[in-house]
Amino acid sequence: MYNNILVINLMHIGDLMLATPVLRTLRVNYPQARISLLADKKLAELVCFNKHIDECLFLDKKGEDNHIRNFIKFISKVRSRHFDLVINLHRNERASALAAFSGAKRIVGYSKPVFSLLFDKVMQNPSVAHHIGKGPFGLIPPYRYVPGWKHQVHAHLEVLRETLGIERMDDGGLEMWLSEEMEQRAEKIWQENFSPGQRVIAFNIGASWKTKRWLGSYFARCADALVEEGYAVAFFGGPMDLSMVRECIGEMAYRPAPTEESKVRVFTGKLSLGELGAMLRRCSLFLTTDSGPMHIGVAMNIPIVTMFGASPVPGFYPYDAKDILIRSSEACHPCGMHECPRQGEENMACMKCISVDTVMGYVRELLAKYGGKPARELPSHYGQYECTVVKLGKQKNR
Repeated sequence: MYNNILVINLMHIGDLMLATPVLRTLRVNYPQARISLLADKKLAELVCFNKHIDECLFLDKKGEDNHIRNFIKFISKVRSRHFDLVINLHRNERASALAAFSGAKRIVGYSKPVFSLLFDKVMQNPSVAHHIGKGPFGLIPPYRYVPGWKHQVHAHLEVLRETLGIERMDDGGLEMWLSEEMEQRAEKIWQENFSPGQRVIAFNIGASWKTKRWLGSYFARCADALVEEGYAVAFFGGPMDLSMVRECIGEMAYRPAPTEESKVRVFTGKLSLGELGAMLRRCSLFLTTDSGPMHIGVAMNIPIVTMFGASPVPGFYPYDAKDILIRSSEACHPCGMHECPRQGEENMACMKCISVDTVMGYVRELLAKYGGKPARELPSHYGQYECTVVKLGKQKNR
């Protein structure tokens, strides 16, 4: 029996959200244990109110702790907690080192070589891509790209099953709790921008890789169509997405304006992660790329339509049966590349071939199915997490 457990996940927004079913399952199996989570400090609002954990530890990855001396001090801080069990769900050097030198009685999960020597049990992560035949630093090409074949949530839960012998998996889907303060701030923003009863469609057009982004002109046409149909459109995303949003809006017939009549609002770069979650709960549908906000949307129970380009579908599809994922049948999908190597019209063909008409068809389907209600009014469905995947043929008329 473990009494003092630490879970490590220092990855990005979506990756941290995909670790939340592990926290719930641990709480069910170790109800008396003290469960702590170690995450990136900038993502604190995603997990600091999680009801399944007792404490959060936050590493300032890009700031104070991004220096070897301070990192060693942080390891000492972890060691001082005297954990019985450490579960590492992030296979990189920093997370592996934290787990390896934690001083815990038992250390399991994903690990980089060398650090793995101090683990009691190391697992492979079947949700992420493998590069078969790739040498150190990529010096022995060519290699074969093999995409992940299991969803990240299922891979994480498999770590618990294989390393701890846990059989009772309480997979409640992706979970994120909001504070009353977050809800109040979001409600104030909502009332300042939308009239009572206004149905709002959320847009997230940015993504960490260029190859994950649907065309801005396509998003613009979808936004115009939705405004014509009586919906308001809200653009979300982080500060790095601002230029993309401006370009997208520049191609729209309807533009943001500081008037009550305007049905286009831009919140890009203006919201905290908690405020984003609270705003998405008030929206009726989320049109998004494969991105961190997509997984926040899943946790907020909002119906989602998403387009996958370079991303492998099995590993990272939106974890909710309400959602629809559209992917093309281009032979190179999924490539896992950050930049498309194809030239001319074939550049980003996997995204170009997903037409506006196709996407709008599925948007209207979900709006009709769920009545255009805000996400917070929709029931959740425990255990129903496999989204609908639509595989398209190559389309000439885009």
